[in-house]
Amino acid sequence: MKKPDSPPGPPAGLSRRALLGGTAAATALVTWDVHGRAVAAAPSGKEAPPAAKPFALEELTVAELQAAMVSGEHTAQGLTERYLARIAALDAVGPLPLRSVIELNPDALAMAAALDQERREKGARGPLHGIPVLLKDNIATADKMETTAGSLALVGARPGRDAFLVERLRAAGAVILGKTNLSEWANFRSTRSTSGWSARGGQTRNPYARDRTPSGSSSGAGTATAANFCAVSVGTETDGSIVSPSAAASLVGLKPTVGLVSRAGIIPISRSQDTAGPMTRTVADAAALLGVLAGVDPADAATAASRGKAPTDYTRFLDVDGLKGARIGVPREHYFGYHAATDARMEDALALMKSRGAILVDPAPIPLVEKLQAPELEVLLYEFKAGLEAYLATLGEGRAPRTLAELIRFNEEHAADELAFFGQELLHQAQAKGPLTDKTYVKALQDCRRMSRAQGLDAVMKKHRLDALVAPTEAPPGLVDLVNGDHWLGSSSTPAAVAGYPTITVPAGYVRGLPVGLSFIGRAWSEPVLLKLAYAYEQASKIRRPPTFAATADLGAR
Repeated sequence: MKKPDSPPGPPAGLSRRALLGGTAAATALVTWDVHGRAVAAAPSGKEAPPAAKPFALEELTVAELQAAMVSGEHTAQGLTERYLARIAALDAVGPLPLRSVIELNPDALAMAAALDQERREKGARGPLHGIPVLLKDNIATADKMETTAGSLALVGARPGRDAFLVERLRAAGAVILGKTNLSEWANFRSTRSTSGWSARGGQTRNPYARDRTPSGSSSGAGTATAANFCAVSVGTETDGSIVSPSAAASLVGLKPTVGLVSRAGIIPISRSQDTAGPMTRTVADAAALLGVLAGVDPADAATAASRGKAPTDYTRFLDVDGLKGARIGVPREHYFGYHAATDARMEDALALMKSRGAILVDPAPIPLVEKLQAPELEVLLYEFKAGLEAYLATLGEGRAPRTLAELIRFNEEHAADELAFFGQELLHQAQAKGPLTDKTYVKALQDCRRMSRAQGLDAVMKKHRLDALVAPTEAPPGLVDLVNGDHWLGSSSTPAAVAGYPTITVPAGYVRGLPVGLSFIGRAWSEPVLLKLAYAYEQASKIRRPPTFAATADLGAR
């Protein structure tokens, strides 16, 4: 790759400093007007974030927004204007800006106006007609926006077509509002990264306490959705990247069975674990969005297995009495005991489930989970190199890297921006790997599937005749630390991630004002069951509350 004289220019609607977001963004903060245009920046540290003013759309669900459009109270254009105005007012101001939105769609208002006209002339296409949606910035859109995974290396290298899931969203009438920031390369770059940071977007922060991590890698999607910057958002996960930021932002995050949602057009890490999925404020919204995202795609062979297993309407499985008679296992070993206050919230949740008729099998340990980490990493390193280079080959002519080696070199040549806070150890490790025919890779993949499926989740669920397992999603979000990187106490995402099985996290309470989530984990294609259980728990607990945009945790709270 020819070394450019400077990083590629900013996308339409963004200033140079908004593009860099890292070392450059430390000196200036950028915001947008309702049309997605960059406006004057405020000096860092000179302006306190504005108090969140009453917002007409706050916490409104997809169904409520649709009802408002049907009645004429709102229009798609009006909804879009309001979300854009809220982003402009709250996302990139003050000394600890949220920085959840990496780019706005300059065509969003025109798209919304066209959908309003279509509604008047033909009626609505379905439940997402006119609904503003944000996408993680590793999901390709063939429009005026970038698709970069947060890296300066891909700025200007626009894909030739939408990701399959974006085609489905457009066909369903969704308004693509913009792209969200993320942990760069979906957090597969360094062994000591800081979640929510990318060279292009800067550091995303948690709206419940802005000195806290939003978690990753779908960091911006979590913060933006919690902050009511959109109706719903789409994140992606390899291991924890939907459920972790969802738990950290008191959201519902659904990681589907691998193959339920096409990965075509998504910048990859792992063909055996990657998936996209809903990040929403309610279980009903997650169900509505999943029905649009799911579908067979000839360009993603994994989706062939979903034929006949993907309902077009997941909302029909929502049942307020869904916990009654459900057999739910509690895998305490490995997933409890790392944080006392989190455990206390889980005990409250378990007691509530039992009071609603759930049959708890406690304990119900998952076999072999302690042996998954090493083979999982081996698989990811091999698959990242192969998958990324296949994706880069689709980008056509331009200055984008064509190989992993070229990407590594780009980062070294732009180290002041790309390597300002942490390195690229995982990229180097992946570069050292051979093809997917290597015996080391084949054995690691076989070990992962055997231990996570037949000898892992399938084994415990068959033994106890379980409908699902439940565990804390993770501890409350820790402090953003660009010096030392993330500090994690524990999480429960790995078994379902390695198996390719579904999991859904829902809000379970707060620890000193910081969100805690619980995860329901199921067998392959069990999304209907998980949605039923999660919805019943959500309706019984009604525990989510909107963020306050506090500067730090409330140490006086419990």
